[in-house]
Amino acid sequence: MLKGFKDFLMRGNVIELSVAVIIGAAFTSVVTSFTDGIMKPLINSVGGTKMAEGLGFRIVGSKESTYVDVASIINAAINFLLVAAVVYFVIVMPIKKIQDRRKRGEEPGPARPTDIELLIEIRDLLRQQTAPSAAPAPKPDAR
Repeated sequence: MLKGFKDFLMRGNVIELSVAVIIGAAFTSVVTSFTDGIMKPLINSVGGTKMAEGLGFRIVGSKESTYVDVASIINAAINFLLVAAVVYFVIVMPIKKIQDRRKRGEEPGPARPTDIELLIEIRDLLRQQTAPSAAPAPKPDAR
């Protein structure tokens, strides 16, 4: 059971996915800081007479808890669009170009194992499967 778990963790795509999630989270905080620090003040400057409120409105004029912050909604949408644009232009587009070049034969694909390597792997797997269950035959007495 532990060997299977170790094999799962050591596969390349699991590690690459972990790195992508960490980098994505870090990048999201950068984009959020950009939109909170630059975009939201610009959006807030468009509407609202009070500095604290910005672009939005109150449903009930005397209650602060009924304030609908339109700037935050626009800010979140800009945040999403920026993250989606970076993912598309930095990850999706280059991978698609590489795949297209491989289809046209301009770039070699990932290295595949040779026939000999595959046969050796099959032999080793068969040995592992049969070794524990097959007990060695007793040696005949040489009398």
